[in-house]
Amino acid sequence: MEKISTQDVTPPQVGHYPSPEPVSQEMYAKRRHIYVREIKGVFQKLRRSTNWSLMLAFFLIPWINLGDRPLILFDLPNREFHIFSATFYPQEFILLSWLLIICAFGLFFITVFAGRVWCGYTCPQSVWTFLFIWLEHRIEGSRNRRMKLDKQPMSIDKAWRKTAKHSAWLLIALATGITFVGYFTPIRELVTELPTLEANGWSYFWVGFFLVFTYLNAGWLREQVCMYMCPYARFQSVMFDRDTLIVSYDAARGDPRGHRKKSLSHMEAREAGYGDCIDCDLCVQVCPTGIDIRDGLQYECITCAACIDACDSVMDKMGYPRGLVRYTTEHALEGNKSHILRPRLIGYFVALVFMMGTFAWAINDRMPLNFDAERERTQLYQTTRDGRISNVYSLTVRNLDDQNHTYQLSVSGLPGLTLDNRLLTVPAGESRLQVVTVTANPEELQQPSHSITFSLQAQQDERIHLERDTSFLGDIRR
Repeated sequence: MEKISTQDVTPPQVGHYPSPEPVSQEMYAKRRHIYVREIKGVFQKLRRSTNWSLMLAFFLIPWINLGDRPLILFDLPNREFHIFSATFYPQEFILLSWLLIICAFGLFFITVFAGRVWCGYTCPQSVWTFLFIWLEHRIEGSRNRRMKLDKQPMSIDKAWRKTAKHSAWLLIALATGITFVGYFTPIRELVTELPTLEANGWSYFWVGFFLVFTYLNAGWLREQVCMYMCPYARFQSVMFDRDTLIVSYDAARGDPRGHRKKSLSHMEAREAGYGDCIDCDLCVQVCPTGIDIRDGLQYECITCAACIDACDSVMDKMGYPRGLVRYTTEHALEGNKSHILRPRLIGYFVALVFMMGTFAWAINDRMPLNFDAERERTQLYQTTRDGRISNVYSLTVRNLDDQNHTYQLSVSGLPGLTLDNRLLTVPAGESRLQVVTVTANPEELQQPSHSITFSLQAQQDERIHLERDTSFLGDIRR
């Protein structure tokens, strides 16, 4: 390194420091439109297979019936949530909370292990964006043709291609909106009621909302959603470590970059001072977020591996070894050993397995019955004609099963307790309010309040049984 002599440097005089010139900096940079180039390869084949499978599942599930209802239906008016053969109710939202927590820990585990691989292969924003880009390729042509088309003045060819592209985008967005609403309203009825204007007003609102939402996000905003709107892009770095599997450029092997003749062999290029990177910029052209992977780890990278397939194709043409851009870790790039099993990853895995096991146990042990017992608060107690003490209770019974049930009601806790009503029939998925009167012998009341227990037993299924504790009040004065 060249040394600077202190004699060549004139220190500024005290009190006469030069004033820095003001620098003008834009707060918001103008968006640069990204023309994504289509590429083929192992990872893109995997990504496309995943994308098509997810979209096929999304669009088909509302049309598949299980008995007399869709396979998945969130029936908000009736407060019923049908998922496969199980029916859940708002009282069981704790299960939904657990499911969301499990998904969050699953995402944390995947991020610690393989970075933003979720974003590149399964995120809905990425899936629909890749679909829209795929349609753009089919209608407007390759990357170079699209760039030329946008620079050309309006013509018949440009007009019909742009119209066809946006029409296809709107049709996909419309199908997405209808399908999404179809998870909350039976889709077979929805598709017949929408064109005849017989559907609910909220159905039109949400179909329109998701039509616009999908069209803008996947067609226009694209990488802007991943870079500026998605919070995951911001906090993912907290979960990264130097052993996280990420898409990286091997600078030690690729630099110094430079164009060279294809006839130059790998060994000859090395002897001439070239690295393996021929500076073709193909990795930048195929990136859906428009970054240069050679600049190092960047939060905009969604780990879709398009740059890996692009670089491998160039290496194959040049006769160079693959892997200049690859899935690797920072430790591996530095020549150190990577550690797959590490405390943070193991911790997330143990927590994930524990929560999944607990959730599975809760689902398997789920009681399709719920009821509340509340004593009438307007009066403490009553004395019957025969001298017994009575309390009035309101029972709210919810049948959480998918079939009707008749329940046997019983009460215990004091000798000689009697009920005026012992049978209660509740249709599947509905609630019933039952007022019952419990009487007791005053000789058994040794204190002002006694604990009693109501029990409900389904007559058709011995496994459905539930108890609720409450209190019985009486006057012990004699």
